Amino acid sequence: MHDVLDELYKRWADGEAVGLGTVVSTFSSAPRAPGAAMLVGADGEVVGSVSGGCVEGAVYELAQEVVADRKPVLQRYGVSDDDAFAVGLTCGGIIDIYVERIDRQTLPELAEVVDSVHRGQPVAVVTVVEHIDPARVGRHMIVWPDRTAGSLGTDRIDDAVVDDARGLLATGRTGTLHYGLEGERRGEGMSVFVNSFEPPPRMLVFGAIDFAAAMARMGSYLGYQVTVCDARPVFATASRFPDADEVVVDWPHRYLKAEAEAGRIDRRTAVAVLTHDPKFDVPLLEVALRLDVGYVGAMGSRRTHDDRLARLREAGLTEEELSRLASPIGLDLGARTPEETAVSIAAEIIALRWGGGGRRLSDLSGRIHA
Repeated sequence: MHDVLDELYKRWADGEAVGLGTVVSTFSSAPRAPGAAMLVGADGEVVGSVSGGCVEGAVYELAQEVVADRKPVLQRYGVSDDDAFAVGLTCGGIIDIYVERIDRQTLPELAEVVDSVHRGQPVAVVTVVEHIDPARVGRHMIVWPDRTAGSLGTDRIDDAVVDDARGLLATGRTGTLHYGLEGERRGEGMSVFVNSFEPPPRMLVFGAIDFAAAMARMGSYLGYQVTVCDARPVFATASRFPDADEVVVDWPHRYLKAEAEAGRIDRRTAVAVLTHDPKFDVPLLEVALRLDVGYVGAMGSRRTHDDRLARLREAGLTEEELSRLASPIGLDLGARTPEETAVSIAAEIIALRWGGGGRRLSDLSGRIHA
């Protein structure tokens, strides 16, 4: 619902009933990830996408039916056959799409969900998408780190699902969970979809240089909340970094340590050190490499990298901690300009996040998405 949330809330607040199709499971080369959603309004307007165009027409028709008869549907779409009228995915994947009616009665907590999202507070919408008892399908529970609203049926079920949903929420993941009819984790008969709404991941760019400006643009494009930090006020200005969400004048290591102590750093955070100046780099990397973050990269030549490693060893960092450092930063794309370098760094972050090897797909065989 991320892409359609504001439009969904607007129509919900106006008392309109809409059809909402959400990708809840994917297999093989599916075009959209779980959580991708498409809204079909009472006026026929479509917002969002569930497959990049492959099955939107079928979901459009199904959403209108679901709104009319008030019965949610879990529909699987697979590979198209040779029939020109078949509905399927040309990419060879399989997706499960859950289509439901959303209005003030079916999801009365939507206003609280939207308020939490706008405040940057983590929240998950849990929906029963499959159950042996059709009357249970469509039930919702809203899960925050410290409270819940709604129920999926019994206290036992709620307790099991809340624990697991909070685990997904803590790591920013969305997905389908399977249970027995009373919440048994190894059981069968009930599937719930956990749609996590977490604040955007952070990208901390240290060093107010032209490469940082390009990196801020790239980070913003990828959905990160970007902070540029530098100790030099003459360079660290908002006008030089219009794509950054925040520009901070502070010593990099002091700023990062304070953010970590305040709980504003997590395992999704990407740290890009672009200063290649030992007086900034070494104290900063001492802090960064000891944090549980998703990425730490540092710019510089191989000579700079070797000197940096020696200084960090002298500062007491272990080989295990040093192995987390991506330096020289980025993938080997032959990048020259700041913009090309930003693409190289972003490619490395994406590859590490999803386990990609950074090689040309045309040189490989087998599945594209691991």
